[in-house]
Amino acid sequence: MLSHNWYTLNKFTFDYQREDDSWEEQEREVYDCGDAAAILLINKKEKSVVLTKQFRMPAYQNNHKPPMLVEVCAGLLDGDSPEVCIKKEALEETGYKVQTVTKVFESFMVPGTVMQKVHFFIGYVTDADRVHKGGGSVNETENIEVLHMSFDTAFDMIATGEIVDGKSIMLLQHAKIYELVS
Repeated sequence: MLSHNWYTLNKFTFDYQREDDSWEEQEREVYDCGDAAAILLINKKEKSVVLTKQFRMPAYQNNHKPPMLVEVCAGLLDGDSPEVCIKKEALEETGYKVQTVTKVFESFMVPGTVMQKVHFFIGYVTDADRVHKGGGSVNETENIEVLHMSFDTAFDMIATGEIVDGKSIMLLQHAKIYELVS
């Protein structure tokens, strides 16, 4: 183990058999931050989506301007099932109580170094489903701005570089391909 601060970073040394049947020793570092879930909240009546905007240290460290990223709602499973987790995260971050979620796929976002698997969901909401203003958990030092915008605007933000978060791009493209906002 190299680090066990917030998450764990482990270094593995192993023997790997190549296609030509020869063996080589390899080393890899693997960061384990736990599995996560992400959801695109869609208001079909208004043809809109609910997104979040928050400061991201890695974006800041990588000189991304601004380091405030527009994203779909997401969070770590922390021992919950993906469905339970994403409903709790949606409520906490956006203020929407989502009744039904549909899992659309799973993905390893950075499989070369990060162990995390993300479970992707779609959830439909109406104005009546918003039970508080959202904004994230004070205990988790989250300062989340809740954004409501047309689906077309959100989708166009991928091309303009205003949305650069992989999970958000994937869910918006999924919604476009399958015409989930019509």
